[in-house]
Amino acid sequence: MLQLITAEYLYKHHPGATEGELTQTRSSMVNTNTLADLAEQLDLGSYLYLGKGISKGGGRNLKSLLANAFEAVLGAVFLDAGYDAAYHYYLNRYRHLPEPVQDENYKGRLQQVAQERLGQTPVYESEGAKVGTHREYTSVVFAGGDPLGTGHGATKQEAEQGAARAALESLVGTVKPLPAAKVPRASRTRARRPKAPERTSPEPAAESTPLTVLPEPEPELLEPPRSRQFGEPAE
Repeated sequence: MLQLITAEYLYKHHPGATEGELTQTRSSMVNTNTLADLAEQLDLGSYLYLGKGISKGGGRNLKSLLANAFEAVLGAVFLDAGYDAAYHYYLNRYRHLPEPVQDENYKGRLQQVAQERLGQTPVYESEGAKVGTHREYTSVVFAGGDPLGTGHGATKQEAEQGAARAALESLVGTVKPLPAAKVPRASRTRARRPKAPERTSPEPAAESTPLTVLPEPEPELLEPPRSRQFGEPAE
Protein backbone atom coordinates (compact mmCIF):
# COMPACT_ATOMS: atom_id res chain seq x y z
CA MET A 1 0.00 0.00 0.00
CA LEU A 2 2.79 2.41 0.89
CA GLN A 3 4.63 1.71 -2.37
CA LEU A 4 1.43 2.34 -4.34
CA ILE A 5 0.76 5.66 -2.58
CA THR A 6 4.27 7.02 -3.10
CA ALA A 7 4.39 5.80 -6.71
CA GLU A 8 1.13 7.59 -7.54
CA TYR A 9 2.23 10.78 -5.83
CA LEU A 10 5.61 10.90 -7.59
CA TYR A 11 4.13 10.00 -10.99
CA LYS A 12 1.60 12.83 -10.80
CA HIS A 13 3.61 15.56 -9.11
CA HIS A 14 7.14 14.96 -10.50
CA PRO A 15 6.51 14.23 -14.20
CA GLY A 16 9.86 15.68 -15.32
CA ALA A 17 12.07 13.76 -12.87
CA THR A 18 14.48 11.12 -14.08
CA GLU A 19 14.19 7.49 -13.03
CA GLY A 20 17.12 7.87 -10.63
CA GLU A 21 15.62 10.99 -9.01
CA LEU A 22 12.27 9.25 -8.58
CA THR A 23 13.98 6.25 -6.98
CA GLN A 24 15.86 8.41 -4.48
CA THR A 25 12.81 10.49 -3.55
CA ARG A 26 10.65 7.40 -3.10
CA SER A 27 13.32 5.86 -0.91
CA SER A 28 13.39 8.93 1.33
CA MET A 29 9.59 8.73 1.73
CA VAL A 30 9.43 5.06 2.71
CA ASN A 31 12.73 4.27 4.45
CA THR A 32 12.86 2.97 8.02
CA ASN A 33 13.89 6.32 9.53
CA THR A 34 10.94 8.12 7.94
CA LEU A 35 8.38 5.51 8.98
CA ALA A 36 9.81 5.34 12.50
CA ASP A 37 9.44 9.14 12.83
CA LEU A 38 5.82 8.87 11.66
CA ALA A 39 5.20 6.14 14.23
CA GLU A 40 6.71 8.29 16.98
CA GLN A 41 4.24 11.04 16.11
CA LEU A 42 1.49 8.59 17.06
CA ASP A 43 3.37 7.14 20.07
CA LEU A 44 2.93 3.68 18.54
CA GLY A 45 5.78 2.29 20.62
CA SER A 46 3.54 2.41 23.70
CA TYR A 47 1.01 0.09 22.03
CA LEU A 48 3.36 -2.69 20.87
CA TYR A 49 2.97 -6.15 22.41
CA LEU A 50 6.55 -7.22 23.18
CA GLY A 51 8.26 -9.96 25.12
CA LYS A 52 9.91 -9.08 28.41
CA GLY A 53 13.43 -9.34 27.03
CA ILE A 54 13.04 -7.03 24.03
CA SER A 55 10.85 -4.68 26.03
CA LYS A 56 13.57 -4.21 28.66
CA GLY A 57 16.16 -3.86 25.90
CA GLY A 58 14.47 -0.80 24.42
CA GLY A 59 12.34 -2.54 21.81
CA ARG A 60 9.66 0.15 21.97
CA ASN A 61 12.15 2.60 20.47
CA LEU A 62 13.55 0.20 17.85
CA LYS A 63 13.19 1.88 14.46
CA SER A 64 12.43 -1.31 12.55
CA LEU A 65 9.53 -2.20 14.87
CA LEU A 66 8.15 1.34 14.80
CA ALA A 67 8.32 1.41 11.00
CA ASN A 68 6.46 -1.90 10.74
CA ALA A 69 3.84 -0.65 13.19
CA PHE A 70 3.16 2.46 11.11
CA GLU A 71 2.78 0.36 7.96
CA ALA A 72 0.26 -1.80 9.83
CA VAL A 73 -1.73 1.29 10.82
CA LEU A 74 -1.70 2.50 7.21
CA GLY A 75 -3.00 -0.90 6.08
CA ALA A 76 -5.77 -0.69 8.67
CA VAL A 77 -6.78 2.75 7.39
CA PHE A 78 -7.02 1.31 3.87
CA LEU A 79 -9.13 -1.66 4.94
CA ASP A 80 -11.44 0.51 7.02
CA ALA A 81 -11.82 3.63 4.84
CA GLY A 82 -10.37 2.85 1.42
CA TYR A 83 -7.43 3.88 -0.74
CA ASP A 84 -8.15 7.64 -0.89
CA ALA A 85 -8.21 7.84 2.90
CA ALA A 86 -4.92 5.93 3.19
CA TYR A 87 -3.34 8.15 0.48
CA HIS A 88 -4.16 11.41 2.25
CA TYR A 89 -3.47 9.99 5.72
CA TYR A 90 0.11 9.11 4.77
CA LEU A 91 0.86 12.34 2.88
CA ASN A 92 -0.62 14.52 5.64
CA ARG A 93 1.52 12.74 8.24
CA TYR A 94 4.65 12.93 6.09
CA ARG A 95 4.06 16.62 5.38
CA HIS A 96 4.10 17.45 9.08
CA LEU A 97 7.43 15.84 9.92
CA PRO A 98 9.48 18.47 11.81
CA GLU A 99 12.46 18.24 9.42
CA PRO A 100 13.17 16.68 6.03
CA VAL A 101 14.24 13.09 6.54
CA GLN A 102 17.66 12.19 5.18
CA ASP A 103 17.87 9.52 2.51
CA GLU A 104 20.47 7.00 3.67
CA ASN A 105 19.86 4.48 0.91
CA TYR A 106 23.49 4.34 -0.18
CA LYS A 107 22.96 0.78 -1.44
CA GLY A 108 20.38 1.97 -3.94
CA ARG A 109 22.58 4.82 -5.10
CA LEU A 110 25.57 2.50 -5.45
CA GLN A 111 23.57 0.03 -7.52
CA GLN A 112 22.63 2.79 -9.95
CA VAL A 113 26.23 4.06 -10.24
CA ALA A 114 27.76 0.57 -10.51
CA GLN A 115 25.39 -0.48 -13.26
CA GLU A 116 26.00 2.73 -15.22
CA ARG A 117 29.80 2.82 -14.87
CA LEU A 118 30.83 -0.81 -14.41
CA GLY A 119 27.93 -2.76 -15.86
CA GLN A 120 27.84 -4.81 -12.64
CA THR A 121 25.36 -5.30 -9.79
CA PRO A 122 26.97 -4.87 -6.33
CA VAL A 123 27.21 -7.96 -4.11
CA TYR A 124 27.74 -7.80 -0.33
CA GLU A 125 29.62 -10.22 1.92
CA SER A 126 28.97 -9.65 5.63
CA GLU A 127 30.24 -11.27 8.81
CA GLY A 128 29.40 -10.67 12.46
CA ALA A 129 31.70 -10.92 15.49
CA LYS A 130 31.21 -10.31 19.19
CA VAL A 131 33.11 -7.23 20.38
CA GLY A 132 32.96 -6.86 24.16
CA THR A 133 29.31 -7.03 25.18
CA HIS A 134 27.85 -6.32 21.76
CA ARG A 135 28.00 -7.70 18.24
CA GLU A 136 29.57 -5.84 15.33
CA TYR A 137 29.23 -6.57 11.63
CA THR A 138 31.71 -6.00 8.82
CA SER A 139 30.59 -5.88 5.21
CA VAL A 140 32.54 -5.72 1.94
CA VAL A 141 30.83 -4.79 -1.33
CA PHE A 142 32.06 -6.20 -4.64
CA ALA A 143 31.34 -5.42 -8.28
CA GLY A 144 32.48 -8.40 -10.25
CA GLY A 145 35.57 -9.65 -8.42
CA ASP A 146 36.81 -6.25 -7.24
CA PRO A 147 36.11 -4.96 -3.70
CA LEU A 148 34.73 -1.41 -3.76
CA GLY A 149 34.29 -0.55 -0.09
CA THR A 150 34.12 -1.81 3.49
CA GLY A 151 31.69 -0.83 6.23
CA HIS A 152 31.05 -1.57 9.91
CA GLY A 153 27.92 -1.37 12.03
CA ALA A 154 25.88 -2.74 14.90
CA THR A 155 23.61 -4.49 12.38
CA LYS A 156 24.21 -6.16 9.04
CA GLN A 157 22.15 -3.45 7.32
CA GLU A 158 24.24 -0.65 8.84
CA ALA A 159 27.45 -2.39 7.77
CA GLU A 160 26.21 -2.80 4.19
CA GLN A 161 25.13 0.85 4.04
CA GLY A 162 28.59 1.85 5.28
CA ALA A 163 30.26 -0.30 2.64
CA ALA A 164 28.03 1.20 -0.06
CA ARG A 165 28.88 4.72 1.09
CA ALA A 166 32.61 3.97 1.04
CA ALA A 167 32.26 2.54 -2.46
CA LEU A 168 30.37 5.62 -3.64
CA GLU A 169 33.08 7.90 -2.26
CA SER A 170 35.71 5.96 -4.19
CA LEU A 171 33.69 6.10 -7.41
CA VAL A 172 32.14 9.57 -7.38
CA GLY A 173 33.84 11.45 -4.54
CA THR A 174 32.29 12.81 -1.34
CA VAL A 175 28.72 11.62 -0.83
CA LYS A 176 26.15 13.64 1.08
CA PRO A 177 22.74 12.31 2.15
CA LEU A 178 19.96 13.55 -0.09
CA PRO A 179 17.23 15.52 1.73
CA ALA A 180 13.76 14.13 1.27
CA ALA A 181 11.44 16.15 -0.91
CA LYS A 182 8.76 17.62 1.31
CA VAL A 183 5.21 17.28 0.09
CA PRO A 184 3.88 20.80 -0.62
CA ARG A 185 1.11 21.84 1.75
CA ALA A 186 -1.04 22.95 -1.16
CA SER A 187 -1.01 19.49 -2.77
CA ARG A 188 -3.52 17.89 -0.45
CA THR A 189 -6.07 16.88 -3.03
CA ARG A 190 -5.14 14.76 -5.99
CA ALA A 191 -5.95 16.56 -9.21
CA ARG A 192 -8.28 14.94 -11.72
CA ARG A 193 -8.29 15.58 -15.42
CA PRO A 194 -11.36 17.73 -16.30
CA LYS A 195 -13.82 16.40 -18.85
CA ALA A 196 -13.54 17.98 -22.27
CA PRO A 197 -16.58 20.14 -23.19
CA GLU A 198 -18.82 18.92 -26.00
CA ARG A 199 -18.28 20.67 -29.30
CA THR A 200 -20.91 21.22 -31.92
CA SER A 201 -18.54 22.46 -34.59
CA PRO A 202 -14.85 21.96 -35.37
CA GLU A 203 -12.60 24.31 -33.41
CA PRO A 204 -8.86 24.87 -33.39
CA ALA A 205 -7.06 22.63 -30.90
CA ALA A 206 -6.39 24.48 -27.64
CA GLU A 207 -2.98 24.40 -26.02
CA SER A 208 -2.76 21.80 -23.27
CA THR A 209 -2.35 23.08 -19.71
CA PRO A 210 -0.70 21.16 -16.86
CA LEU A 211 -2.79 19.64 -14.12
CA THR A 212 -3.18 21.85 -11.08
CA VAL A 213 -3.58 20.75 -7.50
CA LEU A 214 -6.74 22.07 -5.91
CA PRO A 215 -6.81 23.17 -2.26
CA GLU A 216 -8.40 20.71 0.12
CA PRO A 217 -11.96 21.75 1.14
CA GLU A 218 -12.76 22.40 4.78
CA PRO A 219 -13.95 19.14 6.42
CA GLU A 220 -17.12 20.69 7.85
CA LEU A 221 -18.25 22.11 4.50
CA LEU A 222 -17.98 19.01 2.37
CA GLU A 223 -18.73 15.38 3.14
CA PRO A 224 -15.81 13.07 2.34
CA PRO A 225 -16.33 11.23 -0.96
CA ARG A 226 -16.87 7.50 -0.89
CA SER A 227 -13.63 5.69 -1.67
CA ARG A 228 -13.81 2.72 -4.01
CA GLN A 229 -12.38 -0.40 -2.37
CA PHE A 230 -10.17 -2.77 -4.29
CA GLY A 231 -12.28 -5.54 -5.80
CA GLU A 232 -15.38 -3.39 -6.26
CA PRO A 233 -16.52 -2.62 -9.83
CA ALA A 234 -15.69 0.87 -11.06
CA GLU A 235 -18.72 3.13 -11.49
